[in-house]
Amino acid sequence: MPRDTLTGSRIRERRVMAGIKQSELAKRAEISPSYLNLIEHNRRRIGGKLLVDIAYALGVEPTSLTEGAETALLATLREAATGTIMSEAEFGRVEEFAGRFPGWAALLADSQRKVETLQRSVEALTDRLTHDPHLAASLHEMLSTVTAIRSAASILAEPGDIEPEWQRRFNRNIYEDSGRLADSSRSLAQYLEEADSEASETNAPQDEIDAVFQKSGFHLPALEHAGASVDAVADKLGQGLSQSARWLLHGALTRYHRDAQRLPLSDCADVVAVHGSDPLAFAGQLGCDLASAMRRLAHLPDEILPDAVGLAICDGSGVTTFRKPLPEFPLPRLGAGCALWPLYRALARPMMLHTDVMEQSARAAARHRGYAIAQPTGLMRAGEDVLFESHMLIVPEPKRDTSESIRQVGLTCRICPHPTCDARREPSIMVASAPRRL
Repeated sequence: MPRDTLTGSRIRERRVMAGIKQSELAKRAEISPSYLNLIEHNRRRIGGKLLVDIAYALGVEPTSLTEGAETALLATLREAATGTIMSEAEFGRVEEFAGRFPGWAALLADSQRKVETLQRSVEALTDRLTHDPHLAASLHEMLSTVTAIRSAASILAEPGDIEPEWQRRFNRNIYEDSGRLADSSRSLAQYLEEADSEASETNAPQDEIDAVFQKSGFHLPALEHAGASVDAVADKLGQGLSQSARWLLHGALTRYHRDAQRLPLSDCADVVAVHGSDPLAFAGQLGCDLASAMRRLAHLPDEILPDAVGLAICDGSGVTTFRKPLPEFPLPRLGAGCALWPLYRALARPMMLHTDVMEQSARAAARHRGYAIAQPTGLMRAGEDVLFESHMLIVPEPKRDTSESIRQVGLTCRICPHPTCDARREPSIMVASAPRRL
């Protein structure tokens, strides 16, 4: 229903909320109850002085009766409805619902936001459980200790007499194992409580590199000028990192500096001002390869590229070597992403640009366009296979009516609800969702 035909529904809602009878409001507005009834059922348009009089009688601003629900509220409601089976007619009445029942609409929108927050928490936790080596080692140690305690206790519980010396040994083993279990439990609890701290996020060298770039906003002004020293910047940013992480950081900074010298910031700003985040236009205007264009776009500062873009880079084995996630398009750690991403498809057909408009399974309201290409890394040598590296630039895609197909993708199989995906490699812990409304 059009926005300007819902004024009557809003008048009725405000009247009911205020506890005013229809006849009383009609009297205050100096119109007949039957005419007010037609207005409240959106059968008569209203405006001018009558609208002002009714708003005054209800104690609200006239704009609150003529304007529809907030855009953010409507967007959240539509997102909540996307994962359900709903007819087009019902889906199109979302604004009428928000206008007639603002309280219920706000409650539903709040619930949807909580669901999204919980979904992100589940994604982070499952990713951590899968790839966190410290957590896996701690759980293994605890299980081993529990098994040892149970074995000793089962021997003591068996019928028959046990020599006092052996009883003392088994009791001592149980006592020592119980103490070790208590220490491991306290250590693990403390580690989990620090899940949001910087220290707990750096469990592998690649995690440490991710943390460095996240902290800098993925833009390093110190490497933008020609005389910059990669070694000096690496020493400064690498303080407190492991040896492996410092080695990886130096390689990433060397590549960053090389891209910055080939593609100066001022030239990038001029191209982005005209062509936005299109890597094809960027590469064509600046005469560079697509992978370099994607990396440079991902490292531009906010004042040049207001709408942030994401970037994922993986080697020929599919392991992620660089990740810049977006709030609505997270990227898993250590290369356990969705096999349907163009990032991996590009490895099968290198030197060809692959592009898809994607919706992640738990984020139907957010669409992103992925540009991916696999290019050779290093020098080509006669008689030797070429090593490829795949880049995927992730750009927010506005929702609009288009004939282009939307590819439904996930984050990882473990938390992806698509039940019939041919690329699934493990069962999902999520309850299968209803078919998505397209």
